[in-house]
Amino acid sequence: MNSLPPTFDRPGRAAVQLHAQRCARHPEREAAARCPSCGGFFCRECVVEHGGRLLCAACLAKQEGAGGPRRGRWRVVRRQLALAAAVFAAGLVFYSLGSLLLSVPPDFHEGTIWGLKGADSP
Repeated sequence: MNSLPPTFDRPGRAAVQLHAQRCARHPEREAAARCPSCGGFFCRECVVEHGGRLLCAACLAKQEGAGGPRRGRWRVVRRQLALAAAVFAAGLVFYSLGSLLLSVPPDFHEGTIWGLKGADSP
């Protein structure tokens, strides 16, 4: 078997070499993908799609270990900022509605603003 990485100079050549390879973890299985990070060949059960790429479990763990906690911190900060912005926006809406209700004259509630009380009296 040829263990050289596939070449892409001719169409179909990479697929032939991939088909001839075996999984690094399961030698009895035919390889379905090649990990772009480590270059190893793996079967369908050994690769995971992550970020539009097929990665082996070891490379995925390395990638998540390198950027995982840092991203997690920023995700928490973004959620907290979004919550604070939502609370501020809700407070602004309720303040505006309260100001609007306070600006309504008391005559409106009594009915005198429309002249209804004065129309019945002679």
